[in-house]
Amino acid sequence: MKTLQQDVDEATEAARDVRAKTRRKQLLAAAARLMEDRGSHEVSMQSVADAAGVSVGLIYRYFGNKQDLVQAVIVGVLEEFSNRVGAAVTEVDDPVRQIAAAFKGYCEVIDENRDGTILAYRDTKTLDAAGRNIVKDLEVSTGKLLSKAVREAAEAGLIRPVDYRIFAFQLLMTAHSWALKHWYFSKHFTHEEFIAHHISLALSGVLLPEHRSNYSDLLGELA
Repeated sequence: MKTLQQDVDEATEAARDVRAKTRRKQLLAAAARLMEDRGSHEVSMQSVADAAGVSVGLIYRYFGNKQDLVQAVIVGVLEEFSNRVGAAVTEVDDPVRQIAAAFKGYCEVIDENRDGTILAYRDTKTLDAAGRNIVKDLEVSTGKLLSKAVREAAEAGLIRPVDYRIFAFQLLMTAHSWALKHWYFSKHFTHEEFIAHHISLALSGVLLPEHRSNYSDLLGELA
């Protein structure tokens, strides 16, 4: 049986972990904002500290150098893809609806991390070879969630036998466009409209005629 002191120690450690995760997330968000605006080469660790309202010494407790910080921003977005999309896909069994759920999950992560998404496009090349390989591996891994749903929808005879890799990565690139061209899309569509429109466009081109009525809610006006 645990003692009262052990309970107190565990609670203290848990609180410390929460504070550390919150602080790390705060630092990454500040770094992403600054680097998206100025480029990572123009951003110093001191400027990130100033933006986050902490001492520069605190940043070095989490990140050894600026490359570590850039890599952490990019990897953080990719890991969020895996977590959010993985959870969304497991909530439905139908592979066509999994495609829609996965795309929605990707779009939501990108909307919440637009600065980090743009930074990934622009600054992955600044990482060393090991860092670039980590990013590439994570990109492939997160893409597999959507690819699997597309492949299973084709195997179930619900959609045309498209190349699941091309179809999946087209959807991923479409999701990224919300960040890359946000200045345009946000003037004409809400984020929810953007998601619904692209789900409708993507599925309308591949769903077999005999199954379209089952997905009229996803097809919208194209049903």
